[in-house]
Amino acid sequence: MSEHRHDGDLSALAAEWDDLVDRCSTATPFQCHAWLDSWWQSYGRPGRLRLVLVRRNGQLVGAAPLMLRLFPLPRLVPVGAGLSDFGDVLLDDSHAEEAAALLVRALPLHRPWSLLDLREVRPEGAVHRLLAHWPGALRRVPDSLCQHLPGVPVEEILARLPAPSAKRARTKLRRLAAAGVTVRPTPPDEVPGAVADLLRLHELQWLGRGVTPEHLRERFAAHLTRAATAMTATGRAALHRYWLDGELIACHLTVLGSDFTGLYLHGVHPKARERLDVSGMLLSECLAHAVRTGRGEVNLLRGREPYKQRWRPEQAHNDRLLIGGRVSVAVYGSAVRLRAAAVRHARSRLPRLVRVRMRLRALLAPR
Repeated sequence: MSEHRHDGDLSALAAEWDDLVDRCSTATPFQCHAWLDSWWQSYGRPGRLRLVLVRRNGQLVGAAPLMLRLFPLPRLVPVGAGLSDFGDVLLDDSHAEEAAALLVRALPLHRPWSLLDLREVRPEGAVHRLLAHWPGALRRVPDSLCQHLPGVPVEEILARLPAPSAKRARTKLRRLAAAGVTVRPTPPDEVPGAVADLLRLHELQWLGRGVTPEHLRERFAAHLTRAATAMTATGRAALHRYWLDGELIACHLTVLGSDFTGLYLHGVHPKARERLDVSGMLLSECLAHAVRTGRGEVNLLRGREPYKQRWRPEQAHNDRLLIGGRVSVAVYGSAVRLRAAAVRHARSRLPRLVRVRMRLRALLAPR
């Protein structure tokens, strides 16, 4: 067991880190080395890395990539927090229980005020194995809603819909096919330019409608470019570009787990949205990709956007796990619940205020 705090320690682990990812059946693309190391380069703070590793006979069998945050209370959060739809630790399937017990002992949570705030944990996440060995306090709070569809041909998805909805969807897909849209996968050497196109189209797509401010920042562009380039080269991501009449109309980045294709981010030209069924266009390609590669799920990732609901996806909530001393978990857990209640109230009672706030954040976001 060891804890590493040097800023370059994560970068040095690339090969054995991804070897562990491949031996951890619960790992997602957001736990791969390219994603985490790129995130650290853009968002990490010098001296804040807390990288906890467990080895067995020299082989890496457990890992928790964490960083220290000081505001509003000192706590440990996962490397990748905020931009990752799933957060977790890594455990070798062959030694999962042993590695989990050792990882718990190695976590820097020995002081009464210590706290680990682990967000976006899937119901099947590896970190749940740690909880059986944790002797301290724990609070579980519902986190983001994630939705998913089976990785089957689009016609099978349409068969799940009510007859009138399925009929409208088939009509839109026929119009899409008649329009002559072509889809091209992006090779790794072209990914940097394609990511720039994606972010340009994403900004146009959300112009005046409350874009996520972080998506407009240079640090996000740098992170996404690095991560997508490396992940595309290793089969952990795919970036598709859509063309109509010789013009680029859309770019779509998907992350690829061992068992799912995840719809991470897309950008669509507003003119295309006026002419085409964009949701059907993107989903059809993702379903086709899942079928071609033998992945059993298309995950729509976080969010309740209306375009996702029309396909009648299955729903699952991620968990937010607060782990630490009794006092720190009680205090911070109460603050988390109060903030969540305030957000729910604002969304249900003050939707116009929420939209204005989002637009102001977008206008004030540094470029």
